[in-house]
Amino acid sequence: MKSDFSTPAAPLRGLGGPLRSSEPVRAAPAPSAAVVLLEEAADLLVVHLDFGAALQTCERALPSLANLDAGTSLEVKCSLCIVGIQALAEMNRWREVLSWVLQYYQVPEKLPPKVLELCVLLYSKMQEPGAVLEVVSAWLQDPDNQDLPEYRALAELHLQRVLLPLGCLSEAEELVVGSAGFSEEQRLDVLQAISKARQRQKHQCLGSEEAQKLNQEGSFSHKFLSLLMLLRRLWDSTVSHFFSLPFKKSLLAALILCLLVVRFDPASPSSLPFLCKLSQLFHRIQEAIFSLYRLPIHD
Repeated sequence: MKSDFSTPAAPLRGLGGPLRSSEPVRAAPAPSAAVVLLEEAADLLVVHLDFGAALQTCERALPSLANLDAGTSLEVKCSLCIVGIQALAEMNRWREVLSWVLQYYQVPEKLPPKVLELCVLLYSKMQEPGAVLEVVSAWLQDPDNQDLPEYRALAELHLQRVLLPLGCLSEAEELVVGSAGFSEEQRLDVLQAISKARQRQKHQCLGSEEAQKLNQEGSFSHKFLSLLMLLRRLWDSTVSHFFSLPFKKSLLAALILCLLVVRFDPASPSSLPFLCKLSQLFHRIQEAIFSLYRLPIHD
């Protein structure tokens, strides 16, 4: 925006009052390129809702942090990463957040607490807390991070949003017992919550085992009944096929069977009573079967 030169400029004031014409003007230091890009990225994210442009601006600003002093560089870098994380989340690219942040910090232990907290909240909200499990665990185990004032809040967040939902009860217990960031009252409350979660986990395991056992028993019973029905159909088919034959053919088949099994001579006089009884028996069986099915008898 162009300046309005028609308005008279106000007198410049230094530390000791109004400046005289013979004194040099102390101009404020120009903001660095990284700070300017940070303001531009935040403006694109919040005002213009141009998330892709905001992410690209952050990526252009992050390599130019070498010109800043150490404290300012860390603060600006953290702010740029926060803007980038929000831009990725708005574009539904939240799965890329962790890898995108780690490319600028190299190791999880060096992540700023604000950036790590934002990652935990994002992945837990998207029902993917396991993605940050190793990263947060590594950060909490680092001795340098345990002296930070944000350590306690991050430990509680990791416990509630990552470890307990994932069922990592042993890891949660180790964190509570071995961390100095919890008070005695908080430690007791968390241990009670872990005990209740372990009981629920045990009941769920028992319930799943019983359900699996019932399913196996039901499957065996179903297979056994199917086998019985198949055998019954085969038996009915065999009996109906046998008795559908003419009586003479059935009697001939029985005689052949006797010849093979009993090995007697049908031409022998001693075999005549046996043949007569066998013929009567077949007549009775045929009459009973056909009366059962209400069919006429055909000799």
